[in-house]
Amino acid sequence: MRINRILLATPLVVVALVIQVSILARLQLPGAVPDLMLLVVVGLALVYGHVGGAFTGFGAGLLADLAPPSDHAIGRYALVLCVIGYAAGLTRPESGRHRSATIPLVAVFGAAVGSTLLYAAVGSLVGDTAARHVGVGGLLLSATLYDLLLAPFTVPLVMALARKTESDALTGDGAGSQGGSAGSREAAYSWLMPGSGLKGSRGLLKAGRVGRTSRVPRIGSQRSGLLGKSARVKASRIKGVKRL
Repeated sequence: MRINRILLATPLVVVALVIQVSILARLQLPGAVPDLMLLVVVGLALVYGHVGGAFTGFGAGLLADLAPPSDHAIGRYALVLCVIGYAAGLTRPESGRHRSATIPLVAVFGAAVGSTLLYAAVGSLVGDTAARHVGVGGLLLSATLYDLLLAPFTVPLVMALARKTESDALTGDGAGSQGGSAGSREAAYSWLMPGSGLKGSRGLLKAGRVGRTSRVPRIGSQRSGLLGKSARVKASRIKGVKRL
């Protein structure tokens, strides 16, 4: 990942974890707990792509696994958020910007459903049966509802911050130096362009013609000079004969 992505993702994940542990987890809502970290990972993955989303999800999940209130195996939530970040990053278009809010909304819905099912599946593999007592259906419905209600206040803000850092990185010193080098290359090879090369060749031809005409006299002028010289010689001879 780039340095600017790490500098943005780290404080966002830390703030999301603090809010989730200190505020959202204490609301005692029925069913699941609103997953703010999941929404932050999805928002960053929608801008950074599948690779950046996977790295961000793994780091955020590992931080959540190491947080003091966690009561599950280390690496469980890291695996879940890594897969969710990768899947959400696949929806990023080639232009880097979504034309509507439909795809981010669908990504949030899929992330809420997928994270709950994947978390329960991994828990069943490691022997965690807490989801069986609560009920997977109730967790799935409540988690999806809470995440969809919280998404409009979180995902657009995270995406806006991520796009701003991306644009700042693209318009920095590196882009300026690249623009300057591109301009110098364009100026250096401007004679290869069709219009400029034609004009340049015409100018060279004109200059050559002018030089040749200024240095070398024309044939007509040579003839007139020879004729004038022969006439002067004949006139001098005639004058000489008269003098004799």
